[in-house]
Amino acid sequence: MAASATAGAGRGGAAEGLAGPPRRPRRGRPRRQRGGRGPWLLALLAAGGLLWLSRGLLLPTPPRPQLILVLGGDVARERAAGELARRDGLPLLVSGGSNPEYATWQFGRQGLGAGRVQLDYRAHDTLTNFTSVVDELRRAKVRHVLLVTSSDHMERALLVGRIVAGSRGIQLTPVAVPCGDQCHPEGRRKVWGDGARAALWVLSGRDVRDWAARRFAPLLEPAARS
Repeated sequence: MAASATAGAGRGGAAEGLAGPPRRPRRGRPRRQRGGRGPWLLALLAAGGLLWLSRGLLLPTPPRPQLILVLGGDVARERAAGELARRDGLPLLVSGGSNPEYATWQFGRQGLGAGRVQLDYRAHDTLTNFTSVVDELRRAKVRHVLLVTSSDHMERALLVGRIVAGSRGIQLTPVAVPCGDQCHPEGRRKVWGDGARAALWVLSGRDVRDWAARRFAPLLEPAARS
């Protein structure tokens, strides 16, 4: 009995030796997650729509201009806007312009009384030039605005303005003020960076730059003190 058991064990060991190592399990191909492209496609469509909107292609034919909006930063812009308001008989909105005393004096010299000019100081950059006033303009049923700023600032201002104001059904017509040898051409990064901020404001209702500053400022303060 012992001999037969030993022989059986030997045959079993030989058979195991001939069988070789166990086969590796086959790896199936990774399955693609359905719906993975959906958010990207929606974002692409939204970006394309906002770009189209920024070119003024989605809005109907506007009525005659109803208001002049001048962006602060140079008193030459305000003087040009004042002449335009006097010539066309339109009300004037100054966003982030010169101090009230100078502005009142300047527009008074151009024959524009206080009832024709509104001074607004809520804006602190090009994006807020528009976000601070567009909802009020929409409530006032303003649909067509003459946009006055310096020629070297107009491309960025018009891109931002057409996205922000266009989202409220307001069309802009540019009136560039020549800046001559004082011009400082703006790069693509600055222009499209502000355009992206404007698009995100339309989609989310907040400025991503302000949000990032509030969120990450506490993290940066210890590094600044060290």
